[in-house]
Amino acid sequence: MLKEWISDLKPTDEVIAERLERARDELAARQMKVKEKGLPVLVVLDGWGAAGKGSALGKMIKNMDPRFFKCETLSEPSPDEKRRPFLYRYFIRIPAAGQFAFFDGSWMGEVTSRFLSGETSKKDYKTQLTSVKRFERQLSDNGCLVVKFFFHISEKVQKKRLKALESDPTTAWRVSDRDRWQNKHYGKCLDVYDEYLETTNQFVAPWYFINSTDRKWAELQMTEILISAIDTALKNTENRSVPILQNTFPLSPMPKLSSVPLDKTLTDEEYRTELDRLQMRLKQLHNELYLRKIPVIIAYEGWDAAGKGGNIKRLASALDPRGYEVHPIASPEPAEKARHYLWRFWKRLPKDGHIAIFDRTWYGRVMVERIEGFCTENDWQRAYNEINEFEKELSDWGAVIIKFWVQIDKNTQLARFTDRQNTPEKQWKITDEDWRNREKWDLYETAVDEMMQKTSTEFAPWHIIESNDKKYARIKALKTVISACEEKLKD
Repeated sequence: MLKEWISDLKPTDEVIAERLERARDELAARQMKVKEKGLPVLVVLDGWGAAGKGSALGKMIKNMDPRFFKCETLSEPSPDEKRRPFLYRYFIRIPAAGQFAFFDGSWMGEVTSRFLSGETSKKDYKTQLTSVKRFERQLSDNGCLVVKFFFHISEKVQKKRLKALESDPTTAWRVSDRDRWQNKHYGKCLDVYDEYLETTNQFVAPWYFINSTDRKWAELQMTEILISAIDTALKNTENRSVPILQNTFPLSPMPKLSSVPLDKTLTDEEYRTELDRLQMRLKQLHNELYLRKIPVIIAYEGWDAAGKGGNIKRLASALDPRGYEVHPIASPEPAEKARHYLWRFWKRLPKDGHIAIFDRTWYGRVMVERIEGFCTENDWQRAYNEINEFEKELSDWGAVIIKFWVQIDKNTQLARFTDRQNTPEKQWKITDEDWRNREKWDLYETAVDEMMQKTSTEFAPWHIIESNDKKYARIKALKTVISACEEKLKD
């Protein structure tokens, strides 16, 4: 792809200057339209070292309002970022609605440099390419404009520029060991870049090549392409509908909620004995997970008053408080609503060796958002596959993923609601919204059945916790977590 690319002929300097002045003004005007329409715009600048990415970006944004864009310089991951999933540091930096995010360097540089250095195997490299394609497609499907530029120069021009930078003490710091290695192995890098660009060149997120031999010409190409891409995206914001992709992940069969027997119980003595034993075992496992740097993600969903809070409490009390965090998920905040719906969950992912417990999860997209009309049908229908992809990313990272649906029947819920309402110290637990949700029980049950059928994958299966008897539910949850962690530690 890159090898066969032929650049447009460079205009005269006078023509470039005239077009560039006009393009800068037009981009500033488009920025206001982007803000007005709530369009998030992610601009990726990648390419050869010393190709002039930073210089072109600095000049292009001069006329833009700095309140509505952010520039991210992405080189080596920080120590904290190295303990997170591969895409973590990119996902948490995606732009909000109406904002621009300019990435000087991107996942391309990270993926290709690790492969070129031998740090990443061919198999893992292919997996990361798949992750990149899913990431970019998901951003686009959820309304983000993704524009990717590759700044191209020849081996000879790169060598000349690197020498010029190194000869000046004020710019020598800009030349990295990676830049020198890249120029020395230009042909090898070209082969890898060509394959990468070909593989990740998608209709929803295409690559644009920039002839970077002349800096003003490079800025003009980038600015005019970005303006054209924005104009197209703004036209497509109305009545946007995205194809629903077929699930490609193996699924585990799940029963319908109505067929799950809820008569399982434990005596108080059985409960106390098992609770002590299982909490002790989980405490031991937490230490082993930390030493092996294995992350654990535990997701709780279930009916209101099903006992999620008490269940989580018994689980968390067995863990070292320095190595876990519980995330109670409520309605999204304004900053969260302005981004991809998975953004707020990516931000809460644990470091390796740590445990994250989610009280309510990303599955709100296909339950409450679906039923209450907070998203379109196209949005929630797409979400099944997007969530499977998200969880596959976590699984590939090495995480243990445990998903609980805490199940009770309607009569049990009514009894617990009534008890909460009539007990002063429990009244904070019951809200008008709980009663409203109860009226939609059948709608929610249909949604949950579909959710579990479509998202109970082999790498992240659902576990139904029968919770008419809270004691039984707590013990089953502990056993399930212990079993999943022990299985992972065998690897």
